[in-house]
Amino acid sequence: MNGEAILENVRRYRAIASLHRQTAAFRPLQRWSLLDQAEHWEHMAIAELEAYFEVRDRYAVKTYH
Repeated sequence: MNGEAILENVRRYRAIASLHRQTAAFRPLQRWSLLDQAEHWEHMAIAELEAYFEVRDRYAVKTYH
């Protein structure tokens, strides 16, 4: 997967997490479930960012050697 696709996934995952947090503010009975889901999406975004930098760094090492 290329860098642009990874960064688009990060934006998408963070948007979903934000929607879950916003919804939690208006649905007190589902609040903790929604916040758990938001945390899950944030973790997915972090994993994508880690993958992005891993690929980028691996490519940088190859081009310098």
